Amino acid sequence: MTRQFGWNAFAFGFGPRGFWGGPRGGGRRRQWFESGDMKYVILKLLKDKPRHGYEVMKELEDQMHGCYSPSPGTVYPTLQWLEDEGLVVAREVEGKKVYEITDTGRAFLEEHRDMVDDIFDRVREAVDRALGGAMGDVNRSLGRLVKVVYRTGWKASDEATRQRLVAILDRVVGEVEALVATR
Repeated sequence: MTRQFGWNAFAFGFGPRGFWGGPRGGGRRRQWFESGDMKYVILKLLKDKPRHGYEVMKELEDQMHGCYSPSPGTVYPTLQWLEDEGLVVAREVEGKKVYEITDTGRAFLEEHRDMVDDIFDRVREAVDRALGGAMGDVNRSLGRLVKVVYRTGWKASDEATRQRLVAILDRVVGEVEALVATR
């Protein structure tokens, strides 16, 4: 018998209670960042490479394995504050405002390195707990797989791509079943 899952199996994370302790509206949702943390987080992302606001949001969501997705109402005012303080500079690139860390921003980040490390350690631990502790790495990989499968499946306009996707997934399922059978 094959077990069928609805969208809710993937909407809230994996495990018996999902990322936030249950379905939407159920359970207490985590506060991922304390007041003032976001400026350090965004500045650290911009230290890696210049980004526009949407890229900042997507990178943060990716680094948190989908457990948190910052809103434009959080990211854009923070970017504006960082620019006003001279910690980043904004340039127009292909019609988008791209933010790049300044030397002042690098010095600010270095000056607050202990705080930045603490923020990222706290968030990493919270993400690991949210993703299921010991099964966290499996949950992260499964979450990435689901995301890319649905993205590929919806974008695939030809039957050959969809059939290849099904064949790949069937092969993976077979390998996992074989692994379980050997235990």
